[in-house]
Amino acid sequence: MMVKIVIVDDNIFLQKAVAEKLSFFEDLSCKYTAVNGIELLEKLENNHNIDLILMDIEMPKMDGIEATGIVKNKYPHIKIIMLTIFDNDENIFKSIKAGADGYLLKDVTPADLNQGIVETLNGGATMTPSIALKTLKLFRNPIEFDTPSDAEEIKLTAREIEVLEQLSKGLKYNNIADNLILSLGTVRKHVENIYTKLQVHNKLEAIQKAKSNKLI
Repeated sequence: MMVKIVIVDDNIFLQKAVAEKLSFFEDLSCKYTAVNGIELLEKLENNHNIDLILMDIEMPKMDGIEATGIVKNKYPHIKIIMLTIFDNDENIFKSIKAGADGYLLKDVTPADLNQGIVETLNGGATMTPSIALKTLKLFRNPIEFDTPSDAEEIKLTAREIEVLEQLSKGLKYNNIADNLILSLGTVRKHVENIYTKLQVHNKLEAIQKAKSNKLI
């Protein structure tokens, strides 16, 4: 039986990388792709004869966690595996709460991805080993993520938010400097301040935390 799959990711390069992994297996077919939750829902309206969705988390307009909740409510027959680079506790917790059937990291091998899809379609809950361990810990020691205090504690200046928005678009420091009419050194200083205030160590973490706290 041919397994009908949809890939949802705002990064076209990563879409193609996942599709290439699926191409190793004759019984897996990518029916279509989407770049965010809104586009996915629009395409499902026209064709929801789908077995499984490989869902990214961080996407513009509508992220994968919100999309998962809507899809599960509207099309409960469709299985969803979160396929992401993020393995933090909050994303795992919210994905499971939204109804995700599995959670794999994007560096998964084609063989492990295929096995995960088969397990999920057979009623299992596939997870990258490190994710499974985190999930067990979450259930043993539940954490409340929906507290507003985190958002209140983080305060960025208007300029820092502008710099962060530019970073989230994948722009380099020199491009940001040109766009915001700043010196390169000033941009670097703003980024340094952003990392300190958000308590992160790299751009990816900064963007993720800013989005989760509704800063951008």
